[in-house]
Amino acid sequence: MRSEEQSRVVETLRSAISEADIRFVTGDRLLPERHLSAALGIPRRLLRDALNMLEGEGLIFRRQGQGTFVREVNVKTTSLKSLANRTSPHDIIEVRQQIEPILAGLAAIRATQVEIDQMKHFVHRAAAADSPNDYEKWDSAFHSKIAESVRNGMYWSIFRLMNSVRKEHHWINSRSRVFIAGVSKEMVQQHQAIVEAIQARNTNAAESAMLTHILTAGVRIHEGEHEHWA
Repeated sequence: MRSEEQSRVVETLRSAISEADIRFVTGDRLLPERHLSAALGIPRRLLRDALNMLEGEGLIFRRQGQGTFVREVNVKTTSLKSLANRTSPHDIIEVRQQIEPILAGLAAIRATQVEIDQMKHFVHRAAAADSPNDYEKWDSAFHSKIAESVRNGMYWSIFRLMNSVRKEHHWINSRSRVFIAGVSKEMVQQHQAIVEAIQARNTNAAESAMLTHILTAGVRIHEGEHEHWA
């Protein structure tokens, strides 16, 4: 029987594979176990158990001396593209306004100190980003960690779908925009307010800080300025 921690690791890896999360996956290959265990903050024994489960499900396979590889998986890409094509930036922001403040509030109750420390790390890395691509990577990691820390499979599934559509949309893939430090600095300060509220176990403050953050992202989209930085 899976422990709660095993289930969390399995779900995190499954999500990383389906979304090609570069923190864990490079092309069709998972990063080496030592890197994965460090990124997840778990012992290698627990990681191996999770990998064994995913291998049993047929999601990954191992090659002796070469590493762990992702099998070709039907993730209904066509359906995702279709949904993204029918979804406007305003639609995404509207849904995020309803979902992410709730997640932040629950994270203030349920997140472990290890998870909160990881959130702080992602905020720090986003603050040090020197390109839109780099900022987006750590920004996405921050929001995903909040959703993951809630430990609610339904919320996690909704968040993953929302985030996948967001990433599929053209604005998230546009990397030709000019990187303006002032915009990202504002977003990072809001990230810091969110994680400080979660650290303080202040549900109302966490919800309020996240709502402010998402509303700011909505304003940026409306202005046509760097709408992928949220």
